[in-house]
Amino acid sequence: MEGLTYALHDGAPADATPETVGYRGPTACAAAGITYRQLDYWARTGLVEPSVRPAHGSGTQRLYSFRDVVVLKIVKRFLDTGVALQNIRAAVRHLRARGFADLERMTLMSDGATVYECSSPDEVVDLLQGGQGVFGIAVGVVWRDVEAALSQLHGERIDTGETLIGHDPGDELARRRRERAG
Repeated sequence: MEGLTYALHDGAPADATPETVGYRGPTACAAAGITYRQLDYWARTGLVEPSVRPAHGSGTQRLYSFRDVVVLKIVKRFLDTGVALQNIRAAVRHLRARGFADLERMTLMSDGATVYECSSPDEVVDLLQGGQGVFGIAVGVVWRDVEAALSQLHGERIDTGETLIGHDPGDELARRRRERAG
């Protein structure tokens, strides 16, 4: 996550990091711009499963990681541009197989049938010159959109279950400095 900040939450201990915060289904839906019905279907069919906590029977809450929410938003963008769900599934399987490493630096391109991963501007140009790419998703932009959305929503500490309320971490730092000075 080099160069990107992660919105910690009001009252969150200093050790609250993206890896220690999870998001319930309704929060993941709001941040990704999808319906709960889509979220549920995608989880049940294995397209995007919650990596923090899956549902175990009736009444349990799924818990999604920050990266899960980014992938949900990417899936939504592909669907909105007309990419077939089977091709999106293949792209998500590819991302999952590579461990989502460097996700925020990636551009995903598609010609409507196939999804291509480009990790450098040269690869994007090569793809476009080859006539294959019709549209692209700059994952870093999606990443920042999700960060902004989640900074306004509730998260949950994975270890304690404590509810964390979104805010701008810069505001929290400024408030603490004022309290120490006053």
